Amino acid sequence: MVATTQNDARHTALASEPRRRALALITGSAEPMGVGAVAEALGLHITTARFHLEQLEAAGLVERQVARAGQRGRPQVLFSAVAAPLPVETAQQQLAQALAAVISEDDDGGRARSVRAGERWSAQYADVADAVAPDTLDAPVATVMPPLLRVLTEIGFEPEVRPDETTIALTACPFRAEARENPGVVCSVHLGLIKGLVTSLGHDAEGIRLEPFVQPTLCLVHLPATLAN
Repeated sequence: MVATTQNDARHTALASEPRRRALALITGSAEPMGVGAVAEALGLHITTARFHLEQLEAAGLVERQVARAGQRGRPQVLFSAVAAPLPVETAQQQLAQALAAVISEDDDGGRARSVRAGERWSAQYADVADAVAPDTLDAPVATVMPPLLRVLTEIGFEPEVRPDETTIALTACPFRAEARENPGVVCSVHLGLIKGLVTSLGHDAEGIRLEPFVQPTLCLVHLPATLAN
């Protein structure tokens, strides 16, 4: 029997859509695959592909081997699947959908309580504020962006900063199925998470907006050009 901690690690790893795609690609390959091949097949930057493969490896879903072809230079690292992916809809997802459905029965569709839940969730990442040097607090957006991106990446949103430098594109969502079912609840939780993180960094989060599903797989986070201290 797989230990509970390993099951949790696998659920966490597979919460990211790019990681699910990478695992499916490797599982379906007749031969072990290198980072470059995975990056090209999925349209990812090689550094991003390497990050996802390392997360899958840490969860015990893929394993690496070194290809030694008798050539000079650094040997190529190849990955192969060692376990079948978990079912698409896990018991945790079913629970999340059930809770969201109940909360959505509030008069406001559950938005207020969901934002508060997201703000409480952000406390799990309170240590991001420690990475901000005190002498950078005069540039609010520049101060907020790095730790915010780090947390959103860790959760699995695959964030990308738009050219205006105040908009974050969430190109993946580990809760997409739940969000489509109850966007007022799930997306409000995500908004609360972002607001809570910004507040923990010493700024007023009132002007932050989350624009869900501007495209089928894209949501946008809008930060005010100037965040009040």
